[in-house]
Amino acid sequence: MRQGPYRPAFKSRTSSFRKYLFTSVTGVLSIFIMASILTAFGPGYSLSSASISDFSDHLTGEMLVHVIGTENRYLTQELPEDSAPPQLSSLVFELATSIDPDDPRSLLARELPGIALFGGEILVAGEGTDFTTMPMESAPPAEVMMEEREAATERLEEMDEMKEAIAELTAGKDPPKTVHIIHSHNRESFLPELKDPDIPRHEVFHESVNITLAGERLGQELAKRGIGSVVDTSDVTSELRTRGWQYGRSYDMSRELVEEAISEHEDLKFFFDLHRDSVPREVTTATINGEVYARTFFVIGRNHESFEKNKALAEDLHSRIEEKFPGLSRGVFVPDGPGSNSLYNQDLSENSLVVEFGGIDNTLDEVYRSVEAFAEVFADFYFEKDES
Repeated sequence: MRQGPYRPAFKSRTSSFRKYLFTSVTGVLSIFIMASILTAFGPGYSLSSASISDFSDHLTGEMLVHVIGTENRYLTQELPEDSAPPQLSSLVFELATSIDPDDPRSLLARELPGIALFGGEILVAGEGTDFTTMPMESAPPAEVMMEEREAATERLEEMDEMKEAIAELTAGKDPPKTVHIIHSHNRESFLPELKDPDIPRHEVFHESVNITLAGERLGQELAKRGIGSVVDTSDVTSELRTRGWQYGRSYDMSRELVEEAISEHEDLKFFFDLHRDSVPREVTTATINGEVYARTFFVIGRNHESFEKNKALAEDLHSRIEEKFPGLSRGVFVPDGPGSNSLYNQDLSENSLVVEFGGIDNTLDEVYRSVEAFAEVFADFYFEKDES
């Protein structure tokens, strides 16, 4: 019986050729599809060295440990029990498009002019705190920076009386000066303290009745509790003008003052830079046990080695404030966007914070109540740490 020719080798070669052709075509199409995806959204969304850099800035140490932990499980033992590994799909999507699925601002910032100015991360959200109530910081017009305005001068007299009372109370006591208080934006004032109610909100600045009074009051409240401090009330704004520097260099100016203080006072351990916010009164005001307070807000810079320590300090103080004065603290915030400062001179110490006390619409009485509350909470923290 005759059989047809047996050609297994030919069939095998045909099958291999088809697989090769299919793989090649699929590979080329995949490259074109990926290239189309990465370029379809425009330069602001495409994969580039800049977008990779921005993406990596948001990777926390915890995420990195999770990634490395896939190879070395031993490392993940140091993570908190509630720590969850990052979602790979979200990371890949954010890397490819520069859009964070958990933060709609990453898309809106490219579509709505000015919204990028409200960038940042809320590490701890106090009552009512969200991305619509973030601290606002803007430079005043140049002609306003040095303009002399009329204010309620009795505030200065009150401060002198307070100084005398504290001096009598602390006579013979000279604790080491461990706290440094400064005001990088020293002329930030409060509208109710100025005699002209029609002043535009962006011009609420004063050469003497300003945030430095809160700093002096804090130093006095700490002294009452046995904590020594150095309160620097230097006119940073005036010095900027003398040097011909822009308002945006305020932290460069105050940095020199902090470094000088560190060299002169070896016991300094804590550094507070006091400010007042520019958001509306309903955001910066709280009523607690029938008393009206100017709310506090902790602000920290991310791009330095002391970030984690400063973060821990801010979160600890926020928690303690909320325990004693519920609703007083607005939370802990890390600015991130055009015009934001990434250091706030906090790289100089592991215990350095920017603290916002109230806003433009608060009175000094409301600010003073908050300063006293802050001093009370900080004193508890201070002496607990000292004992340990």
